[in-house]
Amino acid sequence: MHRFFIDKDQIKGDKILIRGNDTRHIRDALRLNIGDKIEVSSEGYNYLSTIENILKDKIELRIISKEEGRSESKIEIILYQALSKGSKMDLIIQKNTEIGVKKFIGLITHRTIVKINDIKKEKKKIDRWNMIAAEAAKQSKRDFIPKVENIQTFDEMLNAIKNEENIIVPYEDEKFQSIGDSLKSIESGRIILIIGPEGGFESEEIQKLRSIGGQIVSLGNRILRTETAGFVASAIILYELGGLGVI
Repeated sequence: MHRFFIDKDQIKGDKILIRGNDTRHIRDALRLNIGDKIEVSSEGYNYLSTIENILKDKIELRIISKEEGRSESKIEIILYQALSKGSKMDLIIQKNTEIGVKKFIGLITHRTIVKINDIKKEKKKIDRWNMIAAEAAKQSKRDFIPKVENIQTFDEMLNAIKNEENIIVPYEDEKFQSIGDSLKSIESGRIILIIGPEGGFESEEIQKLRSIGGQIVSLGNRILRTETAGFVASAIILYELGGLGVI
């Protein structure tokens, strides 16, 4: 069954009003009809609804049932991802949304190849990434759309996370501390996951992350691409802490 996300103000009593691009998608792409059922999600609640009216600029639904969503983990992963070339960021956001990441921040490190110095270009990319996150959230039937926030430099990130308790940094030169070992002291809550660029972090950056309490970890003996490392680390975190697997 198809799922759509709405704002709370679109719910009036037992009625839901769908507007904008979702109207065209339901009517023209999916070709749903009056009487068909869809799922609508808002602020962590899911509404099983039936289509009552299809108009040019809106679709009217009637709520059949309401239940609290159960697809979100209690573990909140905030992913700082060094910007990657080409369409890799699209893939990173799409797949990590499916896995369960709650928020994304693009990161510029010393070895980051991609640099975005134009505010308009940055806004355009962030708008695109938020759209990808929204579509992935619909497809994977999440109860929440992850937010892609403004790109940060390495120093801006350090300032933003310096008081965080759980900072996990996969690093290819770490030989002793596994990500599994680092998670043993974490039971729930918010985790900052930081993934470096294609060329990896510089040793000075790693030292700065250690200085604010970052746990530098290994993902194993193989060197993973930057777009792969986030998938693997996010999945391990959620699995180990009970946010991924059989309910």
